Amino acid sequence: MAFELPKLSYEYVALEPHIDAKTMEIHHSKHHQAYITNLNNAIAGTDAEQLTIEDICKNISKYSPAVRNNGGGHYNHSLFWQILGAPGTKPSAKLASAIDAELGGMDKLKEDFNKAAITRFGSGWAWLCVENGKLKICSTPNQDNPLMDVVTDCKGTPILGLDVWEHAYYLNYQNRRPDYCTAFWNVINWDEVSRRYESLI
Repeated sequence: MAFELPKLSYEYVALEPHIDAKTMEIHHSKHHQAYITNLNNAIAGTDAEQLTIEDICKNISKYSPAVRNNGGGHYNHSLFWQILGAPGTKPSAKLASAIDAELGGMDKLKEDFNKAAITRFGSGWAWLCVENGKLKICSTPNQDNPLMDVVTDCKGTPILGLDVWEHAYYLNYQNRRPDYCTAFWNVINWDEVSRRYESLI
């Protein structure tokens, strides 16, 4: 069964001024769609057609670079859209407690996460993951993610991710990746992040 572009639960304009509507429209309808089209072409006629995107990522070493790049692109963006939302949510009590105990509090989480995002050379992602029941911050290059069996220094299950490819922010922020990273904290859907966290502990 072919993968399809997921619908957003909000309008492209919903995240302004932090992420502009034009960037959201191009990012979702053009960039993500291209990953899906290329992924479907790359897995056509293979066993991967019957797998979830999570299972493909977990066994990515079995597949071609095209599946790795485009499968990662599909998984990463699908998560990204879900953990974004209009301002107003906050972490659940369980997640907030874990952030305090394991990461030094919300301010330290933001500082360390932004550092991971800003210092990722070239294109890639920053992640907040759960590994063995504990929170961790890390980053991956290109469209790799912590589920992939080829990733060694950033393992876990992502509950929050930030796309730092230039296509994610260049129209509004140009080369100011730090400003984009700071703005990101205004549009996180903490209800979804908390749900993902609590499903893993």
